[in-house]
Amino acid sequence: MGGEASITRRYKFCASHRLHAKELPDDVNQKIFGKCNNPNGHGHNYTVLVTIRGGMDPLTGAITDVEALDRLVGKKIVERFDHQHLNYDPAFFDMVPTGENLVRLIWEELVEEIPLGRLEKVGVIETRDNLFEYVGDGPQ
Repeated sequence: MGGEASITRRYKFCASHRLHAKELPDDVNQKIFGKCNNPNGHGHNYTVLVTIRGGMDPLTGAITDVEALDRLVGKKIVERFDHQHLNYDPAFFDMVPTGENLVRLIWEELVEEIPLGRLEKVGVIETRDNLFEYVGDGPQ
């Protein structure tokens, strides 16, 4: 019996950020990012969706080691970003902490360390209306 299946796990953290490109003048940043360019920043309750794909173990039916995945995401993502200002994270010193950049960074942090199976997709829900998804290259 062949085939593959996927599992998506959900994680949460709260963080603030300011959308501001250092290379652009203040008026251009304001035009591009609007209220998200507030010098004091603003916060979100982020939800991160991590999807793992792989073959099902014939004995357990499992695709991955869920406890190991939870520890990995907890350590590398939730502990790192929860109740932090994203602009002050070293990864964002020279990059605007948009949802697009955040979802790509999360992919890059996880892709090489998935315990079993392979990372298929990462999603970040920033607001009711904003879901960012990233599918990058990684180990096959």
